[in-house]
Amino acid sequence: MRIVIVRHGEPDYEKDCLTEKGHLQAAAAAKRLENEGIEVIYTSPMGRARETAEALAKHIGLEMVTPLPWIRELSWGSVDDTPIFADGHPWTLANRMIRDRDDLLSPQWRQHPLFSHNRVVAEAARTEAGTDEWMKELGYVREGLYYRCCRTDREQHTVALFCHGGSSSALLAHLLNVTFPYVCAVLHMPFTGITIIRLGREPGELVMPIVELASDSRHLNEPYPEE
Repeated sequence: MRIVIVRHGEPDYEKDCLTEKGHLQAAAAAKRLENEGIEVIYTSPMGRARETAEALAKHIGLEMVTPLPWIRELSWGSVDDTPIFADGHPWTLANRMIRDRDDLLSPQWRQHPLFSHNRVVAEAARTEAGTDEWMKELGYVREGLYYRCCRTDREQHTVALFCHGGSSSALLAHLLNVTFPYVCAVLHMPFTGITIIRLGREPGELVMPIVELASDSRHLNEPYPEE
């Protein structure tokens, strides 16, 4: 099984849709993905992700995309009016942890003062739970740190998932058994950035997801488009 994870194109956040440039980025991503053998397209229900997913569906001739409500973008901010640095913005918090020499990989990151009153913790947990339910539908059941392949065939299926910078970071942190702040720090997702995860396909095998590709935006001809 291969999972192609794509962040949405440049958005108009207020209208929750793609800008003109975002549509061009979505078309470029669709062209880049045309030979990946994608069989099913899943998407966040949010407009900017859905429009990016629909560009691929149209390009490769799929009639529909399947919305997954749990992969919508994360929200952040104080849950109880306790002041939080940078209003709880997770990427800024990850950078602050680096400056403070904190351990980004600490299993206790949720209790860190930058996160302990931040609703992004519950949002990430929602994404983790949704990830495991979706993985079960794809034929992989979570067992502790790993996944049991429960598929009945050994075919190499490929699906695509269109989502957001925050929710994809939470998903990848859970799949790869690292922390959410760590992924926010080390894996920046440009618009229509592509990440590919592969899992073993031997029925009954206990597997760890393998990273084939991470945050690739070469289809935009802009090596670091958001820096």
